[in-house]
Amino acid sequence: MDLHTTQQTWSRVDDYFADSLVGNDPVLDMVLRSSAEHGLPAIHVAPTQGKLLNLLVRLHGSQRVLEIGTLAGYSTIWLARALGSGGTLVSLEGNRLHAELARQNIKSAGLSQIVQVMEGAAVDSLDLLIDQGAQPFDFVFIDADKENNDVYLERVLKLLRPGAVIIGDNVVRKGGVADQANNEADVQGVRRFIKRMAEDSRLDSTAIQTVGVKGWDGFSISIYQPGKSDD
Repeated sequence: MDLHTTQQTWSRVDDYFADSLVGNDPVLDMVLRSSAEHGLPAIHVAPTQGKLLNLLVRLHGSQRVLEIGTLAGYSTIWLARALGSGGTLVSLEGNRLHAELARQNIKSAGLSQIVQVMEGAAVDSLDLLIDQGAQPFDFVFIDADKENNDVYLERVLKLLRPGAVIIGDNVVRKGGVADQANNEADVQGVRRFIKRMAEDSRLDSTAIQTVGVKGWDGFSISIYQPGKSDD
């Protein structure tokens, strides 16, 4: 298989769907430009993936969203736009410059009133939310450093209402997750994340592979059902 040609095909199909079903958005385009201009890594979700997150929040009727990993705020805006009246979103970002840029972009999107960007290590921010007795979340998007995914999940489970949805990004790692010879820290973190989901009877989970402009990767998706276990 010619991977270069395959990536070209994946990207062309992704572009077709984005052009046909997502369309251009001046605000989101501005976020991508600002991210590139400030030298942030191009690791934001693809437009089709952002629209998927938006649709999932709307389908679930979520009003309290937690995002782990803000970057420049691209996925944050997709998620926040899906919230109904009275909805709120809390996004956690460890890099100060990224957090500042995200706040600017979120303000430009007219979403500052419903989005809070918490700056600092995600584990510390999650512990703070737990200690403060934060109102439970009903949708979580985990898209930060993969080696800590299982740690984030352990904290997140203390911050959910019954029926909450948890989405994990980048769980395929170009097939590395199933390659036992691959011991990269991010791959091992994803494996611990998957193992944690599989072993917790309160979580009903699956994962899907995706291809497109972001290459070969995928998402995990879980529903939190605390009544199934007291673990």
